[in-house]
Amino acid sequence: MRIALYQPDIPQNTGTILRMAACFGLPVDIIEPCGFALSDARMRRAGMDYIDHVDWSRHNSWERFLEQRTSGRLVLLTTKADAFLQDFNFKADDTLLFGQESAGVPEEVHNRADARISIPMQSGLRSLNLAVSASIAAWEALRQTGFNQGIPAHPNGGQA
Repeated sequence: MRIALYQPDIPQNTGTILRMAACFGLPVDIIEPCGFALSDARMRRAGMDYIDHVDWSRHNSWERFLEQRTSGRLVLLTTKADAFLQDFNFKADDTLLFGQESAGVPEEVHNRADARISIPMQSGLRSLNLAVSASIAAWEALRQTGFNQGIPAHPNGGQA
């Protein structure tokens, strides 16, 4: 399981997603150009010291990202979805793809996705924050695929 961020705009969201990914043991792909410098202090502050504990890669373009992918499906989180998050069957080698906060993804990227899903929410509202969406989707995908990457099965270290 991986997270991919397509041209993120907001450094604090990217930092928060990197922090979440470190905690869940998920690698992250950042597809440039970003709306900020990847060394941005706001991103590092949002990710705190967790950024040093996450496996993340930067790709200078969408095409380069596609060239470097080796396996699995691209699962796009979008408001233009075919299915809801809870109805989708995730696989352990899926890449969860998230678009720009300001614009989502272009049609080319949307069409390249193997699946398009959305997180259900109240009608009349536009969308959730990117970092919130990434966290919700990552947790559901990991829950479905047997999340056990070194984290205790129970908060007491496995004690019921």
